[in-house]
Amino acid sequence: MDKLKAKFPEKFLWGASSSAFQIEGGWAEGGKGPTVADVNSFKRSHLQADSKVASDFFHHWPEDIALMKEMGLNLYRFSIAWARIMPDGDGEINQAGIDFYNNVINCLLEHGIQPFITLYHFDLPHALVEKYNGWESRECVKAFERYAKVCFEAFGDRVSSWQVHNEQNLMVRVNERVNITTEDSWEADRQRAQMDYHMFLAHALAVKACHSIIPEGKIGPAVSSTCTYPESNQPEDVWAAKLNDWFKTDYCLDMHYYGCYPGYYMRYLEERNIVPIMMPEDEGILKDAKMDFIAVNYYRTLCVSYLPADDKHPVGERAFPINQVDFDQYGYFHHLKNEHLASSEYGAQIDPLGLRTVLNNYYQKYHLPLIVTENGLGTADTLTEDGKVHDDYRIDYLKAHILACSQAIEDGVEMMGYSPWSFMDLLSSHEGFKKRYGFVYINREDHDLKDMSRIKKDSFYWYKRVIETNGEEL
Repeated sequence: MDKLKAKFPEKFLWGASSSAFQIEGGWAEGGKGPTVADVNSFKRSHLQADSKVASDFFHHWPEDIALMKEMGLNLYRFSIAWARIMPDGDGEINQAGIDFYNNVINCLLEHGIQPFITLYHFDLPHALVEKYNGWESRECVKAFERYAKVCFEAFGDRVSSWQVHNEQNLMVRVNERVNITTEDSWEADRQRAQMDYHMFLAHALAVKACHSIIPEGKIGPAVSSTCTYPESNQPEDVWAAKLNDWFKTDYCLDMHYYGCYPGYYMRYLEERNIVPIMMPEDEGILKDAKMDFIAVNYYRTLCVSYLPADDKHPVGERAFPINQVDFDQYGYFHHLKNEHLASSEYGAQIDPLGLRTVLNNYYQKYHLPLIVTENGLGTADTLTEDGKVHDDYRIDYLKAHILACSQAIEDGVEMMGYSPWSFMDLLSSHEGFKKRYGFVYINREDHDLKDMSRIKKDSFYWYKRVIETNGEEL
């Protein structure tokens, strides 16, 4: 690919991202308690790596942050493990966990790297599942508010940029991430709706606490963005594509921004008879929580056709017995492959223009600054005999998406930064270390830890040059 010309604001933030359970390891060290992410990864440990070691950031963080400095990052987006701060989710504070993150934050700042913290990235303390079934209970909301306040008070003197939940809108659709185990599809969706609502409430309380405890603090959601194309130009398919975007992402942003469900989503909840239990005082809490920015996680676009309801699959209570939460909704949409796009090794359809589209859509609707906090190509990398990783395919992918960000800025979108997934190879939820995203190769396989050495890929040196030139040399 020829060099592409792109322009970015002078103080544009160039970063990279990760999450606690996917890189830290040390899952039972330093007083940390087990999480939903741990428990579910252990169930698959005969097939792939689990979270016990992951990328072993817990023991390698000084070396890893030195590599971030070498690459030139001015932002590192990472998550705090709730169960490392409060092992049982709502009990005693673990000082060793506070100390660990203090060391990481201080080291980042010493290297000129801004910490950008996510409070909750798929790793609910498992003790809260055992006590309350997690987010189904308002007790979990109270526990999260307390945890958030502890983090703001412990780290807010040095950390001003925060995310609350990572991809709540996606997390709630994946049963194992929110510990939905029932086989009854209606009951699963009832729990899902209640859990989703409680996460919205927890988000609002965390936003309020951040603004109170950290006067200069900025906080917002990280959403799994959605750009959906219709299979055809039939009006029903065009409408289905809009509905898919609304149901997957926009309802979530609307709830954060306006403090209430949009009409189409409330109608859906009523049709299914799964309207969550809400308290009168919640309305004020939700409406008063004003997010400061929107963080966008983008990997792919989607394609749908209209999927009508019928006598076998009516819209209504206990309907949709074979519904696939993330793909099919009778009366709404059916997902299919877009034949006009190439796909990654693991099926994500590659579409840089879709990133430009979602950035424009969200900015035009909400008029809040945007930052990309996840975007990347997950695939199997090959370590050569001379210890190199030649990942031109990743460079090409990122080039096209960074150019899309530049084009969005030219369109008028206010962008704060770009922080792709991920700084280093990490534990993929369902593919272990077979699926790699990082600029840094971790020398391990799923069932062979090898020497855990850190190896800079070709993309590491390329991204270093992108940062040095503020995106002018792609």
